[in-house]
Amino acid sequence: MRSPAPATLPEPEPGAREHSARVVQAIRAEIERADGFITFARYMQLALYAPGLGYYVAGARKFGAAGDFVTAPELTPLFARALAAQIEHVLAASAKRAVLELGAGSGALASDLLDALSARGALPEHYKILEVSPELRERQRARVARRAAAHLPQVKWLTELPAAIDGAVLLNEVLDAVPPHLIARRNDTWYERGVTWEGDRLGWSERPLEEGRLRDLATARFPPAGDFLSEVNPAAERLVEDLGRRLRSGVLIICDYGFPQRELYHQQRSDGTLMGHYLHHAHADPFLWPGLSDLTAHVDFTAIAAAGERAGLTVAGYTSQAAFLLGCGILDRLRETGDPTSLAYLRAASAVQTLLSPAEMGELCKVLVLSRTGNRSNLAGPGLGLGDRSQRL
Repeated sequence: MRSPAPATLPEPEPGAREHSARVVQAIRAEIERADGFITFARYMQLALYAPGLGYYVAGARKFGAAGDFVTAPELTPLFARALAAQIEHVLAASAKRAVLELGAGSGALASDLLDALSARGALPEHYKILEVSPELRERQRARVARRAAAHLPQVKWLTELPAAIDGAVLLNEVLDAVPPHLIARRNDTWYERGVTWEGDRLGWSERPLEEGRLRDLATARFPPAGDFLSEVNPAAERLVEDLGRRLRSGVLIICDYGFPQRELYHQQRSDGTLMGHYLHHAHADPFLWPGLSDLTAHVDFTAIAAAGERAGLTVAGYTSQAAFLLGCGILDRLRETGDPTSLAYLRAASAVQTLLSPAEMGELCKVLVLSRTGNRSNLAGPGLGLGDRSQRL
């Protein structure tokens, strides 16, 4: 059953409530067409991406102070200025000087990264953005036009992956929004958790999980004994494998919340990592205002690395966001902001503290770099020079 909304969450405006009600009715219709049960992966797909209705495609503001959450590029342009050191290294070794960003959000990373690469004399020939949301495409275009207008001719928006990719592929907080399946083991019996319609609301339902790929993945990854519920995300793995097969030269740079497999499927996380985000409040109810609330689950970086390797990629490195940004010189970029007693510097320093702090994004977010070919020591780049954790994957 749907749990009550946390008392601290603000109520949606009437128009937003009406939109959420339309999303709920679309999901209910899908459940009824499916004989009363849809997988959680299907529910999350509809809640986030249903055309004209889903959270990421319906036009509501998601990113930044006015949205539901703040990504690293939204916090400060220093994230992009540091990342530019890694991108410059990649482009210098690629067959073509191109960048492909998946799910560019507000366009903050694209606009800031274009400026930073230009300042380094490393501007790519093309900066492509794959974006499924028409509304976000327009918002991104406006952001680039406003903040990096001189580089707008380099930017091209895509609605599907190109057949061949050369250069740097960026996935910043993308994989945690790819819908996973929820798998449960109780009393040595396997179930898939899904969604049903109970009375007048959405609710949980489960069905036995037959033998097959999902059960094989869960069996291999879950602790060997005891009751356990968690996410398994073959769709995220397929996306990375698909990108890897299209990548002719260059790297995938994946920044996201997550853990290696042994840490993600630890007994301490026996209820999984699924979370919702609404107006900068985290909550645990995936049925809370569908279409208005983001849903995410932590990334299994071991599985993502293996997906890249199946496509012929090499793990160039894996580390925390803090180590990656420090290696890319973010503190040098901070010093360049000027007088350390100025308000601008103090604001920038506060944002960098959030990016680096082990209690915030510095340790919770990880960076995985997958490369097509070459000597591993030459592929790493500055961001992987401090504290590589590849052996933990």
